[in-house]
Amino acid sequence: MHTQTKETQTNLTPKAALELLKKGNQRFLNKSMAERDLNAQVHATSTGQFPFACVLGCIDSRVPSELVFDQGIGDLFNVRIAGNFVNTDILGSMEFACKVAGSKLILVLGHTQCGAVKGACDHVQLGNLTTMLENFDPVLDATDYTGDRSSKNTEFVNLVTQKNIEMTIDKIRKESPVLNEMEENGEILIAGALYDVADGMVSFL
Repeated sequence: MHTQTKETQTNLTPKAALELLKKGNQRFLNKSMAERDLNAQVHATSTGQFPFACVLGCIDSRVPSELVFDQGIGDLFNVRIAGNFVNTDILGSMEFACKVAGSKLILVLGHTQCGAVKGACDHVQLGNLTTMLENFDPVLDATDYTGDRSSKNTEFVNLVTQKNIEMTIDKIRKESPVLNEMEENGEILIAGALYDVADGMVSFL
């Protein structure tokens, strides 16, 4: 697989960028991952980087973007925070990725069995984690569900996880005029996906 260059990045459409991730996850699932010389990619990217996508994922150790999408060095910008939510700093990082560095896609990647989502469901109190989990309060409020709303209920946790992806995408569009304008102009795509930690499959929303 070739290393992204300014030319390949420029010629890629946002939809084609999404397709690259879909095909990469398929290769990962099929155990037919592309052959890469990572050391050569280190050398090739030493003077510049041209990632085609920016993935907002969770810090979860089971969801490394480059592996689950079968990508190499210089292909992806990675933003990782527990529960894959956005704040001002993350929005600024994404604006850099797309407006300055030329990425064509923002993918909000949630995953099943998310500890941050479970912690939010249970209103866990622990140091700085308490404040961080408050970011999910609007998501919990917006999740329409009667029944057990704790982390013990997988159905509820899955609903909150899905709602979090949707609301994060909405927040990106609402709170970043830069990215919203780029998407409206067809320069980028903002999409969501869910990774299943049980089988490695990414479902694109």
